[in-house]
Amino acid sequence: MTQGRIRATFGRQYEVEDPQGQRVLCYPKGKRSHFACGDRVEFAHTGADQGVIQRVSERRNLLYRSDAWKEKLIAANVSQIVLVTATEPGFSDELLSRCIAAAEDQDIAVLIVLNKIDLPSRLAEAREALAAFRAIGYPVLELSAASGGAAALAPHLAGHCSVLVGQSGMGKSTLINALIPEAAAATREISESLDSGKHTTTYARLYDLSDGGEIIDSPGLQVFGLAHIAPDALISCFRELAPLAGACRFRDCRHDLEPGCALRSAADSGAIPARRWTHFNLFRDEIEAQRRESQGW
Repeated sequence: MTQGRIRATFGRQYEVEDPQGQRVLCYPKGKRSHFACGDRVEFAHTGADQGVIQRVSERRNLLYRSDAWKEKLIAANVSQIVLVTATEPGFSDELLSRCIAAAEDQDIAVLIVLNKIDLPSRLAEAREALAAFRAIGYPVLELSAASGGAAALAPHLAGHCSVLVGQSGMGKSTLINALIPEAAAATREISESLDSGKHTTTYARLYDLSDGGEIIDSPGLQVFGLAHIAPDALISCFRELAPLAGACRFRDCRHDLEPGCALRSAADSGAIPARRWTHFNLFRDEIEAQRRESQGW
């Protein structure tokens, strides 16, 4: 049995690097394929450059999204998620909150990047959309990857295994190309009529950085389900709400209509950003509904 690390995922095929640096194309043993880019695995060679994954080693964490019926693995064993937004096309602050909740659930540090600041027409709007995240302590780095600004991101990646996440069209591939020129990631024009980007990255791949850090590029996404997070655990995924856990009048408070709810009082007083309070309630209701639907989790 050989130890290795998954460097890229292609559906049910995985590029695994062994300790000697050889890349082997591996398939999962059996029908179940539950591996992610960054996983450390054990595999058996079936040929000179092919193998079968036998098992996955214990993970530090796993970033993934889920709904009532399925999961989509994004990356494993990462220390930081870099959420890429842009002035154009428009981005969803709700999607940001979803990604952050999944990261907090797995104890992954968060860095938000606002790209394309050289396009000023919607810069103020983008900054306003990120204000709630700044207010609760999430760092926001502004840059223009197309104008040489990717260098500003490099120091924030040193010493981390980071995963790059964002909607299509935010400029993730441009950032990757600037940080790792040999990656030659494809870039495509934004579809202005749809106000969204066209997918360019269709699989996840891990790259080494010159300073010793690592970065995983992931496909652009538009949805991020949180069905795997227990409703009672969701509050700990919102850093501005977590200190209020246990402060409600009733121990089983749902933070909805119950009297003496500490969370709702904080929201009513303006101590909690309005959009984040909206997101918390939306996610809680969605998670509960999906768990009833699947009768699982």
